[in-house]
Amino acid sequence: MFVDSHYIRSFESNIVMIKELHEKLVNKEISAVALAEKYFAIIAEKDKNLNAYLTLTKELALAQARKVDEKIAAGEEIGILEGIPGAVKDNLCVAGVRATAGSKILDNYIAPYDAGVVTSLKEAGAVILGKVNMDEFAMGSSTEKSAYGATKNPVDLERVPGGSSGGSAAAVASGEAVWALGTDTGGSIRQPASFCGVVGLKPTYGRVSRYGAMAMASSLDQIGPITMNVEDAAIILGAISGESKMDGTSAKSPAKDYTQYLTGKVRGLRIGIVREYIDGLGEGPKKSILAVIETYKKLGAEIKEIELPYAKYALPVYYIIMPCEVSSNLARFDGIKYGMRAVDHVNSVLDFVPEDRNLIETYLDSRRFGLGAEVKRRIMLGTYALSSGYYDAYYLRAQKVRTLIKQDFEKAFAEVDLILTPTTPTPAFKIGEKTADPLEMYLADIFTITANIVGVPAISVPGPLVEVDGVPLPQGFQLMAKWFDEENLLRTAHAYEIADKA
Repeated sequence: MFVDSHYIRSFESNIVMIKELHEKLVNKEISAVALAEKYFAIIAEKDKNLNAYLTLTKELALAQARKVDEKIAAGEEIGILEGIPGAVKDNLCVAGVRATAGSKILDNYIAPYDAGVVTSLKEAGAVILGKVNMDEFAMGSSTEKSAYGATKNPVDLERVPGGSSGGSAAAVASGEAVWALGTDTGGSIRQPASFCGVVGLKPTYGRVSRYGAMAMASSLDQIGPITMNVEDAAIILGAISGESKMDGTSAKSPAKDYTQYLTGKVRGLRIGIVREYIDGLGEGPKKSILAVIETYKKLGAEIKEIELPYAKYALPVYYIIMPCEVSSNLARFDGIKYGMRAVDHVNSVLDFVPEDRNLIETYLDSRRFGLGAEVKRRIMLGTYALSSGYYDAYYLRAQKVRTLIKQDFEKAFAEVDLILTPTTPTPAFKIGEKTADPLEMYLADIFTITANIVGVPAISVPGPLVEVDGVPLPQGFQLMAKWFDEENLLRTAHAYEIADKA
């Protein structure tokens, strides 16, 4: 079922951007409570088809909205995000709210505290509508791996929204949220943004605190925004970035207003392209990325071919390092301290509870019945790679190649300011199309993984539509910038966006 993109964005399209909503709130054209209620009405109408939301936080949202209305009524100035409704991926903790990470093993888990980014957004006055769907423990590229059912792409309900932050991208693209937070370990913000025709930003590793995010792969994970446009992504990044005492990997990077860098000017900027990435694309995606390159040329940017010789090893490196860290991080989900315990559930599966169950059997059965197939696959791969006799051959060697890939990027950034690639090899694929072949699914992240391997910031921006079987579908392009150079990254992305709309 194809849904015209004009339809999915039909909800008062003149006010879906953050600044325009802010002005309407300040001018009392709409109240924050009415705005929140309107979005809950949209969710009630659309989400029965999309399955983007797992939990709605209506009581919290309306309480937050009332505070904003009280400030406005008292004549107080409100911040840019106060009263603006959004959604949070379900692997980010919101105090007092269920946090499942898309897994049955955490079906009954209630977060006792806020993630750092949630605290920041609450302090900024943003309204949290609810928690959105995801691949289980962020392991997937289609949001088909959620224990709570697949999310559908609002542009075409027969296609995936991407993953693992598919619920975040679908909520924004469908008008069920103004903004959403996702996490990105190998492309999980940028790939769904590409598939759904929205903007997805993965900040530099360490720019945004990971405190309160359920870790998948600690050296790769990063939290970032998914929004309708680049300016909104800049606003959200400004609210959630900054040093955190609760996160040892948090960098000393003060929060700032990134919107001040959105000048629309890129003349003289050097943008690198990797010819092999473009030549290997199909006809439609290739035509789309070449059109993006031509736009940047017209804007005065210098396009320069570069080489990233070790980047071809990024996919195998990622699928060694990531499962190893998954194996370590998910060891905590054993049915003892929190989450599903086998003794409470196994009788419904086996019709009996063994009387002599010991501790290790409780561990094993809790994971057996609580974790999905993809999660188990990655735990086993990682445990094997870390096992005695194999650590040096796999994990240690992968880390050495990771260093070589980082050196590739250091050399490239000595020649250019940014690197431009496709975000994905193709537009969104059909639901069920790749589930039988994990390796084919993994290839959906081939262009996005390198940014996580080396820690640079990267953004996906909607490019020209690509026709597939007579249906025009979104396809994003990716920009990567130097470490902690989100300013140039956002400026360059914004310049294309406004040129494309001109």
